[in-house]
Amino acid sequence: MARTHVIGAGMAGLGAAVALARAGRAVTLWEAAPRAGGRCRSHHDAKLGCVIDNGNHLVLSGNGAVADYLATIGAADRLVGPAEACVPFVDIASGRRWAVRPNRGRLPWWLFSAARRPPGFGWADVAASLRVLRARPGATLGELLPAGPTRAGFWEPLVLAVMNAPLAEAAARPMAAVLRETFGRGGVACRPLVARTSLADTFVDPALAWLAGRGAEVKLGRRLQGLERNGDGGVAALRLDGGEAVALGAEDRVIVAVPPWIARTLLPDCPVPEGDSAIVNVHFRLDGPAPEPVPGVPLVGLVGAAAHWVFLRGDIASVTISAADDLADTAAEAIIATVWPEVAAALGLDATADVPPARVVKERRATFRQTPANQALRPPAERYGRRLLLAGDWTDTGLPATIEGSLRSGRRAAALALQNG
Repeated sequence: MARTHVIGAGMAGLGAAVALARAGRAVTLWEAAPRAGGRCRSHHDAKLGCVIDNGNHLVLSGNGAVADYLATIGAADRLVGPAEACVPFVDIASGRRWAVRPNRGRLPWWLFSAARRPPGFGWADVAASLRVLRARPGATLGELLPAGPTRAGFWEPLVLAVMNAPLAEAAARPMAAVLRETFGRGGVACRPLVARTSLADTFVDPALAWLAGRGAEVKLGRRLQGLERNGDGGVAALRLDGGEAVALGAEDRVIVAVPPWIARTLLPDCPVPEGDSAIVNVHFRLDGPAPEPVPGVPLVGLVGAAAHWVFLRGDIASVTISAADDLADTAAEAIIATVWPEVAAALGLDATADVPPARVVKERRATFRQTPANQALRPPAERYGRRLLLAGDWTDTGLPATIEGSLRSGRRAAALALQNG
């Protein structure tokens, strides 16, 4: 029976393995780390005395690949969020608060309601949005979005969250794809969703259990050193640590679902995006449930602050600072001292009280640098044919480097692996 070997158990690899197993294909999932999840992982933190995630991942209700994946592995109920689309913001300098509330249908009448749209939103912003949707390949969002209150109060925090890049360098076309699939479908596709308890509990552990129940092999802590390729476009063997070689059959497939810097070592002729963008997260454990600025909405965007977003789960308030290359070498204590007053202001807490226990997590390679130049370097899944395929948020998904993009890439690679030829 033909077997597909998936290299890498991050979200792209898990997505590919689940799609293959669902179709009845024999699957072996290889992962160098001792646990699956890649950049979507969780661990128990001794200092805080609870489970925290390596970072915060926002999902929107319009993310179809996420919904399909979670439904398949029996974890559809592990994302939580408001019943209606609502994304609250606070300007830390002025204290002004507002919320973006798209209406459920496709006709965007919410843009004409001051209670639902960003402050200062006008016809120039409508025109700018249309320019983004029609963006040429080399355009950045900074070129297309006008200066003004809407840029600072809506576009900048949204783009930082989705693209992990400032407007001046963020490629416009992947953001346009997100807008079409979410805001373009109305508020029904714009509800913000977060993991109910942890990323691992939502995206990783249920997938591993589901795969095990269908006979898939999951091999953790097994690092791939190289691929022995044959003359017909396939792979003859996998070379592992210690010199072990795993021979592959003529009909076997391989999906390389690793980060771009590892893909380059395995496939030196593979084009990959150049450079990385960091994300810094700070997890605060409060002495009680974290207050939600808008009840039922587990997050708030910050404007005019070092922190960009605060995610709320129980007594944990988790800060995300995107495009944070300049903070990657800053001491944790200095980062905590900077962002805690902003978190306290956003949540209506006493900033003069003792700083609660906190943990700083720096993800130096959170995403590839999502510039127009790098968009042109993203390879298609089938670059090497259908016997050796690529998956990952850095491949040519048409989307930014997000969980949705990762899962979609895995599903695409799996569909190609299942085809004959």
